Amino acid sequence: MKFAAVLAGTTALLSPTAAALSLFDLKGSQVTISDDDNKIPGESPLELCDGDHSDDLIVIKNVDLSPNPPKAGKELLITASGTIKETISDGAYVKISVKYGLIKLLTTTASLCEQIANVDLECPLEPGDKDIVKTVDLPAEIPPGKYTVQADVFTKDDKPITCLTATVNFTFGGRSESEPEELR
Repeated sequence: MKFAAVLAGTTALLSPTAAALSLFDLKGSQVTISDDDNKIPGESPLELCDGDHSDDLIVIKNVDLSPNPPKAGKELLITASGTIKETISDGAYVKISVKYGLIKLLTTTASLCEQIANVDLECPLEPGDKDIVKTVDLPAEIPPGKYTVQADVFTKDDKPITCLTATVNFTFGGRSESEPEELR
């Protein structure tokens, strides 16, 4: 069960990281969105990590999830748009951290070029505007709880590409606490 949660959290973040260079394989959730300047525009839980992002190689313009919040055992449609400032080549990587509450479930490093294949892109990523649309089947077996995922993305030369984070609260039975009773 822990592995399913880790896999779901990792896939969730990599998809928009991949889609924003699309992100939550977590369903039946209540999404927590803050109102600060780090919020990525659109209907998703994605935020930029704290810190300066003026030198990031990707500017994420918008990420939408449908449904938002995502639902366990359902399809998730991810729509993202952004701009790549410089060519991103093979060797780029993403550091992923998944927490369940305060407990760190996973810390790993993965090839960005391998991950973006999940959203039908390939390296090198050339400069310019990009639009991504991806449908993901979310697992029904996501354990209830608060999950926080962070993806810190770098070029092969350790130049920051972007850093994204998101928090999702899953309830028992894959339902959102904010979901109307008739939809449960």
